[in-house]
Amino acid sequence: MGRAGWRRVLYNGPMPELPEVETIARGVHQRVRGERIVQAWFGSHREPFKTPAARQAKGLEGRVILAVHRTGKHIVCELGAHEDDPGGIRLGAGGRDEAVQAQWIVHLGMTGRLLVTTPDDPVATHTHARLSLDSGREVRFVDARRFGRLEFRDLGRSAGFSGPGKEPLTTGAEEFAGLFRGRRLAIKAALLNQTLLAGVGNIYADESLFRAGIRPRRRAGRLTRAELERLRLALREVLEHAIRLGGSSVSDYVNAAGVRGFFQLEHCVYLRTGLPCRRCGTPIRRILLAGRGTHFCPHCQQ
Repeated sequence: MGRAGWRRVLYNGPMPELPEVETIARGVHQRVRGERIVQAWFGSHREPFKTPAARQAKGLEGRVILAVHRTGKHIVCELGAHEDDPGGIRLGAGGRDEAVQAQWIVHLGMTGRLLVTTPDDPVATHTHARLSLDSGREVRFVDARRFGRLEFRDLGRSAGFSGPGKEPLTTGAEEFAGLFRGRRLAIKAALLNQTLLAGVGNIYADESLFRAGIRPRRRAGRLTRAELERLRLALREVLEHAIRLGGSSVSDYVNAAGVRGFFQLEHCVYLRTGLPCRRCGTPIRRILLAGRGTHFCPHCQQ
């Protein structure tokens, strides 16, 4: 078995999903918006780099971080022009010009962390990137398993990043129902399909299906319009509540300050195999569906 295959067998924890990525993006945005990147360092392992390390460093240094946001399961840092670019950032009564010239795109993979630290904080062993800012703080990307990815885009040469699927927090009823119309795959598998809905993973698919009262094996195309609307609303409620609680820390996930989330304390079915349902007391069951461990209540979900 190759090295990559060995790593996949060794680690079976959940990948950060929409609430975790949203929490990190908001935390980084609050801490570094408006700061200039004065130096960028990248490690020697090639796996995390969709863009070569030297090109990322050259592209990032001298740029101001205008905003940080989430798109799907990606963190997107919107960057201004280089400080020595004659057509770059201009100052005015309203502050810095908000023209986005480039993007730094971070995918956390399974164990990735994007942290805002001070230079004297110990550097973790698996740190693959360090961005030094003009305030003296640093943005660090740490990833023990190296499934995460870092990418730089010059928007003068390429299009901006966009997620592969619809945004679960804003998709309307008609559009949501249309995603599943005629689909023969199980509704749990459909929720995990990132080309349909970007950002939903194993935790929040299980929790949303429980809240909507729908069994994960049911065929997506056979759900009624009323059931799909229940699912849409349940999904949004679960995701928004998880964001308020800082995400689910069931393995490696921490926010931009290195703090764990709390939504795992409110899971109704995920990783609660054999425990009584919080609604009816029936033991929670676990099955394998679409290659993923799937948790549900056989009484509350039909």
